[in-house]
Amino acid sequence: MCEEAARPTAQILADQADYLIATAARAPSVHNTQPWRFRVGEHAIELHADVHRKLRMDPLGRELLISCGAALFGLRLAVRSLGYLPEIELLPDPAQLRLLARVRLGAAKPITVQERRMLEALPHRHTHRGPFAPGPLPAGLVPGLQHDALAEGAELVLIDQAIAYQKLAGLADAVRHRQDLDPAARAEVRGWSRDPDDPARDGIPAHAFPAGTAHRPGQLPQRDFDLGRGLGLLPAGGPPPAATAVLITRDDGRADWLRAGQALHRLLAHAAGSWVFASLHTQPLEADAIRALIREHLALPGAPQVLLQLGLAHTTHTTARRPPAELMEP
Repeated sequence: MCEEAARPTAQILADQADYLIATAARAPSVHNTQPWRFRVGEHAIELHADVHRKLRMDPLGRELLISCGAALFGLRLAVRSLGYLPEIELLPDPAQLRLLARVRLGAAKPITVQERRMLEALPHRHTHRGPFAPGPLPAGLVPGLQHDALAEGAELVLIDQAIAYQKLAGLADAVRHRQDLDPAARAEVRGWSRDPDDPARDGIPAHAFPAGTAHRPGQLPQRDFDLGRGLGLLPAGGPPPAATAVLITRDDGRADWLRAGQALHRLLAHAAGSWVFASLHTQPLEADAIRALIREHLALPGAPQVLLQLGLAHTTHTTARRPPAELMEP
């Protein structure tokens, strides 16, 4: 990079650092752990994994990297809003495992209408654990979401046959039952759930989960964040989700997990622009053996990374995020 170009780039990154990081941090993450850190340099912003926020139920860090991949897409979208193309180095240094990506400002190019819609949807995009509104998804939305996944190196596979859904639901329910009896899993969930008066800006607040574990017909079993405490504030009932899907990647390594996270956030932001939200079901995918069974039973052409159920919702209560100052590497 020539000196004349480097000076404006450095100034933009310095002036816009809080905005870029705050936008990236609107990404979804497992248990709202927000397991990311950022380092703002003269010519680039680096995305680092915060391994202190890795779940015990995620020994390889797959869910952590999916979460960080989602933050990477948010950072890319923020760069686009400044009128530049982001230049991405994924896993740029094999000797630094925590360093996941390096993002530079590329050529100037105005933000598109679709990118602007996704950016505007970020403040109200949320993981949906309550009842959906009745009605089908908007016409043409699902093919658009599938295009989003493909553009990020992943694939969104609809589970639209009753037999396939029943197989998936059966596996998911068996995993939920097993983990509900696991003291370590319950302790971890308790540690990341928040009561109504908790001021924490991470974890799952009481307004974002229901009391109890009952689920509606057509709904995959959700993780029990309430644990019998009666804290959950979401109402029960309502119609089933409008669609069930699996986000997959062709391979199953660290780069694929980051791609899955970028695809996930992109399609969720796209959907939120139409007031369509997703419940995310990662619990059944935490065990490699169950992931293999889901891939086999559903005849998936790749590794399952996230289970989603999509539906309409007309109200939202966004989940808090940590401020940029807490997310910056020295």
